[in-house]
Amino acid sequence: MKIKQLSVFVENKTGRINEVAQILGRHGINMTAFSLADNADFGILRMIVSDVERAEQVLREAHFGVSVTEVVCLSCANVPGALSEVLDGLAKEQVFIEYMYAFSEGDTARVVIRPTDLDRCIEILQHCPCCLISKSILKQ
Repeated sequence: MKIKQLSVFVENKTGRINEVAQILGRHGINMTAFSLADNADFGILRMIVSDVERAEQVLREAHFGVSVTEVVCLSCANVPGALSEVLDGLAKEQVFIEYMYAFSEGDTARVVIRPTDLDRCIEILQHCPCCLISKSILKQ
């Protein structure tokens, strides 16, 4: 299952991330997962949100640079070695991962992966000890 992810370019300036969160909140858009990577001048806030199209629109209206990419989301057991087993399956099949981020709650870990070949990654993950997450689950 492919999921759309927003990447928002934010200046390395106090309050800019909060501004993104406020804009999304005012428009009833929930951030399900996010990751922030930065360099000296700007950060890239990658997010899974409840309404990608609306989020893209309101952030562009607020003059943020926004791009939409597809990623794969999965859940696996939140125990030592579970993620390694999934990643091992991808590595054995030569699937390169550009980046990933994850979070866990209780017994479950959720992982967002941006591979170079989405379709191949999904095909392999269907045979790994994990569950692919669909868009409908993320909206709940």
